[in-house]
Amino acid sequence: MFTMTPTIMRNFVGKRATRRYPYVIRPAFENARGEICNDILTCTFCSVCAVKCPSQCITVDKKAATWSCNPSACVYCGVCAESCPTGSLQQKRDYRRPVQEKEVIFLRGEIKKEAKE
Repeated sequence: MFTMTPTIMRNFVGKRATRRYPYVIRPAFENARGEICNDILTCTFCSVCAVKCPSQCITVDKKAATWSCNPSACVYCGVCAESCPTGSLQQKRDYRRPVQEKEVIFLRGEIKKEAKE
């Protein structure tokens, strides 16, 4: 009992070891791979990101010009962002905020008309 007393007193007086996560957020590390974002204006809906995604959380419909991602299924590996030929898909350093319900990121763009030569 008396051997634990110094540890207990140090815990009462000292700095806390944990954070109150949703309210106090630690800054992201230098090379952290966080939330995926897509610049839908430059996206060509080529579906390379959907094919390369190991967790299959991205769906692309070229005819309807839609792009969707299920962040709950994403493993944030960064393969989709690295394989995007136009660079419209990027990965932020910050992580997603906690949510109470599952959500799907759904973006609608415009089909780009290719120039005929």
